Amino acid sequence: QVQLVESGGGLVQPGGSLRLSCAASGSIFSIYGGTWYRQAPGKQRELVATITTGGTTNYADSVKGRFTISRDNAKKTVWLQMSSLKPEDTAVYYCNTAPPRTSAWGQGTLVTVSS
Repeated sequence: QVQLVESGGGLVQPGGSLRLSCAASGSIFSIYGGTWYRQAPGKQRELVATITTGGTTNYADSVKGRFTISRDNAKKTVWLQMSSLKPEDTAVYYCNTAPPRTSAWGQGTLVTVSS
């Protein structure tokens, strides 16, 4: 069973940056693409970014130009570089495969953007 562990969240001021990491228990990302989702308080989980096995990326309109998804060559880690953060980016961020696997949802990492 795939295990994904997110890390790198924290408190950051508006305009700041954070880099989130998603570590897989195996080389799952060599088979599947990677995704980052987020869930803000009182809202549904939404797709933020996707990277395919070929390296093609896609982003939600709300984060285009500010967030960058990437992966390492060993296909065991997917990152989300977040810049120019806004208060509305505050959420718990989760990673998963593409398409997402129900059993792979982790605990997420909390990102709070506040002054």
